[in-house]
Amino acid sequence: MNLDGLDPVIIAPALAAGTLVVATHVPLGQQVLRRGIIFIDLAIAQIAGLGVLLGSVLGFEESGWGIQVTAFSAALVGALLLYLCERRWPEVLEAVIGSAFVLAASAGILLLANNPHGGEHLKDLLVGQILWVGFEQLLPVLVLYVLVLAAWFGLGVERRPVLFYLLFAVTVTASVQLVGVYLVFATLIIPALAARRLTMRYQALLSGYLTGIVGYSGGLLLAAVLDLPAGAVIVWMLSAASLLVALGVKRTGAATVASAR
Repeated sequence: MNLDGLDPVIIAPALAAGTLVVATHVPLGQQVLRRGIIFIDLAIAQIAGLGVLLGSVLGFEESGWGIQVTAFSAALVGALLLYLCERRWPEVLEAVIGSAFVLAASAGILLLANNPHGGEHLKDLLVGQILWVGFEQLLPVLVLYVLVLAAWFGLGVERRPVLFYLLFAVTVTASVQLVGVYLVFATLIIPALAARRLTMRYQALLSGYLTGIVGYSGGLLLAAVLDLPAGAVIVWMLSAASLLVALGVKRTGAATVASAR
């Protein structure tokens, strides 16, 4: 146990990053679950990551505009192609999405095949480095996420599939660079699973946000104390929080049915 790991200089920006990711990914993830395209987040996150790797191979400065252009361009092109696939082949969309994920992951490995630090780059892309996030990185992400949430709740994205794909691509691209592919997938899907039985939108959102905040805060604290990889611990804490919230939702629903009788 290492209490020295509870350094607010490290924990505070990491928690702020997690909170920003949760704020956007909970409503996005619930829509993904409703649409039945579970692996779109993995596919687009991997495609965005491929853009990051491509920018690195091209020699662009890390976190510079060149990297951002390649990452966002890759994700937007990937999202539009998947949207066209949904229109053309809806019956096999999940298979197409899975194939896109494998292709992007394989392309990333090929890009880094001759890079002596390729394994480290891939690990950072998948697991993320949330404990190394600084507040200076979060301001542009905050602005972007505010715009995304305004568009999400103000433009009726549920009724506009192409806008859903584009917002999804933009959001996931920013998130991958903050927390990695695994946490992006976990934050989208696990809180959505916890709230899947709730029919009222605000209740589902509140349950999803509760799951996400508990998962990130508990995971960061536990990882710091036990000196374990933060991303992996947060995934497990998200799962534990999701299970508790889902059980609470189930008991509340059973109690409501019983009282109605």
